Amino acid sequence: MKRFIKGESRTQSTMFPELLDDYIDEDNSVRVIDYFIGELDLLKLGFASVQPHSTGRPGYHPSALLKIYVYGYFNRISSSRRLEKETQRNVEMMWLTGRLTPDFKTIADFRKDNGSAIRKVCAEFVGLCRKMNLFSQALVAIDGSKFKAVNNRDKNFSQGKMKRQQKRVEDSLDKYFALLEKGDQKETPITQEKKQSYQDRIVALREEMTRLKKIEGLVESAPDKQVSMTDPDSRAMKSRGAGIVGYNVQISVDVENHLIMDHLVTNAGSDRSQLSNMAKRAREASGEETLSVVADRGYYKGEELVACENEGIKSYVPKTDTSGKSVNGLYTRSDFRYIPEDDEYICPAGEQLPRRGNANVEKGMLLYRYFSKNCKDCPLKIKCTPGKERRIRRWEHESKLEMMEQRLEQAPENMMNIRRCTVEHPFGTLKAWMGWTHFLTKGQGNVSTEMSLHVLSYNMKRLINMFGVGSLLEKLASVG
Repeated sequence: MKRFIKGESRTQSTMFPELLDDYIDEDNSVRVIDYFIGELDLLKLGFASVQPHSTGRPGYHPSALLKIYVYGYFNRISSSRRLEKETQRNVEMMWLTGRLTPDFKTIADFRKDNGSAIRKVCAEFVGLCRKMNLFSQALVAIDGSKFKAVNNRDKNFSQGKMKRQQKRVEDSLDKYFALLEKGDQKETPITQEKKQSYQDRIVALREEMTRLKKIEGLVESAPDKQVSMTDPDSRAMKSRGAGIVGYNVQISVDVENHLIMDHLVTNAGSDRSQLSNMAKRAREASGEETLSVVADRGYYKGEELVACENEGIKSYVPKTDTSGKSVNGLYTRSDFRYIPEDDEYICPAGEQLPRRGNANVEKGMLLYRYFSKNCKDCPLKIKCTPGKERRIRRWEHESKLEMMEQRLEQAPENMMNIRRCTVEHPFGTLKAWMGWTHFLTKGQGNVSTEMSLHVLSYNMKRLINMFGVGSLLEKLASVG
């Protein structure tokens, strides 16, 4: 072993014990975790056992267990069993906790029992970012993505799925009954062993049918007619053309520094009803009086856009054409021009479509009708409508939607490119960190806690990459 760098002997004692701090460089990111958690008021945030009992066995301080979790998620380690091992062999973890080695049950119970407080810790870090004026541009990108839950697809049931499974069991029962009957009628009957096998399968199928009937009752009593057996809060959703059982996670990301300002874990399969809520939450997180939000066409819903306008939030959301007329070569709603001063539409043939009759209320929306009585003689009718006349319905708040569409067209930059470059990268990063299984916990509350730890780790890494450890510690000290 000549001419190689040699390590220290395992059996050689040292004159003076080395300091644990000597193993951690000044620019090690673990120092940011230690400083941030050390400055938190854990009692105010709602952590349990901050003030120990005067009797009984001493427990671990919540700050030590919180450091374990933040360090774990920061380094893509979210399992409580793996975190237990890291406290025994990881030098950074030893430095962070003072060589404390809680068992995995203690670590797991801390996350379960302090979910609300842990979520507030994530908000506290966003508050520090706000104090450092990192949200000054007041432009936010909003998006949602589907994350897998612990629940397997086979453990999720809906009305349609129940009918298919019951039909499959009924067909199997009919098949085995037919085999038994056929065997009794043949000159050479089936063996006793095979007959017993058929009867055993019939018993098993009847038990399965009984189980399905019980689940069917649960499905019928559920508000959304869907039941998940392993994680009751998870729901079946479409994701990129395939189905998963999981959660729809919403985030709002600052366009300037790409920090996640706010997040929300929902079990709604669609984004259409999330815009105004996420926009208001983002404005509160930014601390700005005025805010602009950009989202993809999956968020286009009239009521949500109007709610944003009423709150003074400018929205940039492309309109969706769900009628299918353009695919069939017919004129769409956008081909009809509205004249506000005359309260009428002009069709592609130049014909006037005045407002007629009284307004109708449909799904809580006050709608007016516009149509012309000259459609039957129009040469363009074949490209317009197969009916008697083409009718346009206009919502009472349609002018606010038109104002938003004009604002999107007149934007100096391509807002959709800004949205794509801002909000899709965090989702890709978070899913890469989580791995194939995504969430490890069950229940919307526990999943929200888990997501908060991921978001906190993402934002912390983002600031370290922006400023470096030393500079970031100085900034945190100046605003803390």
